[in-house]
Amino acid sequence: MRNTSNQQPVVAVQQVTKIFKDFWLRDRARAVDGVSFEVHSGEVFGLLGPNGSGKSTTIKMILGLLRPTTGRIALLGKEPSEVEIKKRIGYLPEESYLYGFLNARETLEYYAKLFEIDYRTREKRINELLDMVGLAGAQFRPVREYSKGMQRRIGLAQALINDPDFLILDEPTTGLDPVGTRQVKDLIIELGRRGKTVLLSSHLLADVEDCVDRMVILYGGQIRAEGTCDTLLTKQDRTTLELDPLDDATIAEIDAVVRRRTAGERAILKVAKPRQSLEALFLDIVAKARQENASTSGAQNGGTTASFLKGPEGNELIEQLVAAKGGAVEPAAVAPVAPAKPDENLIGNLLLGKSKDAPAAAVAPVQRNTPATPPPSEQVDSSLINSLLNKPSSGSGENKS
Repeated sequence: MRNTSNQQPVVAVQQVTKIFKDFWLRDRARAVDGVSFEVHSGEVFGLLGPNGSGKSTTIKMILGLLRPTTGRIALLGKEPSEVEIKKRIGYLPEESYLYGFLNARETLEYYAKLFEIDYRTREKRINELLDMVGLAGAQFRPVREYSKGMQRRIGLAQALINDPDFLILDEPTTGLDPVGTRQVKDLIIELGRRGKTVLLSSHLLADVEDCVDRMVILYGGQIRAEGTCDTLLTKQDRTTLELDPLDDATIAEIDAVVRRRTAGERAILKVAKPRQSLEALFLDIVAKARQENASTSGAQNGGTTASFLKGPEGNELIEQLVAAKGGAVEPAAVAPVAPAKPDENLIGNLLLGKSKDAPAAAVAPVQRNTPATPPPSEQVDSSLINSLLNKPSSGSGENKS
């Protein structure tokens, strides 16, 4: 837990209420009701709650997209609506709103230009972010061809392109497989260690538990609990002992000693063998598959965290996200896929197979610097091509038959 008692909070929410009204200005829904909390510099803060608890409304008010009905919000010491504040914020919404006809690199270039980042810095950041989220090998594919998990990865990259001081992540692991989920959680932890301030909103409790320093739990627009994971999750009325395997007779003797020492008020309640989590098993299986160089057309294992993502003190390059010393698994090398180009030889072969009386005006000339490719040895069935070529092109002035 970081010592933040003497720091000005990055986010200060004070007695904020948001009431949505209908057409007649009657109260329709009280989405947020008297919420107060602070997020400090370098802290990973969790905003938890079920659907409809007020998480998204609170985030929109912090971003300045909505104004609170009552109360006050300060973001980096200023009003959230101030334009200069926007440059210091990164935001990953619950849904990845991306342009499907752009590829991953073009998407990041677009957002970088919105922040007026110069060319050299822009190219460096894009390369590092694509490697970090595991999309360097798929950077030239249109985003519309990406799976939901791959779209979340590129969405996370665009949220980091401006090197924000304050990062808001709304359901960042939605659609990710367990490997991608683990990578994103490790990234969030590392960003916090390097001085970034992160607000993580999710209803996936395991994700939040692994990442946050503090959290609030909302229900019905109100804060129902607030504190650190240890404070909120530790069971004070239970004690856990972890031992080497014991036989039944030894366990019975220990139970008898416990009962005797506590006058029968205490006893061993449960004896069980520990087991690994499903996430740990899944990650182990995937790691072994990668060691065998099993091929995949999806996103690759994430690389190092982008070097420009560092705290205000100027930290050095962040270590690899998932690779641990002695157990690292390097992803299979995937060459970047260049944009597909038309095969001029094939086009030439098809055009040479048309009949001599086909109107030349209907065929767009093909520019070539080399002699025409000789016709193929086998006869090409050109009936379909002839029927298309015999149609007069639009605007040619020819009469339709």
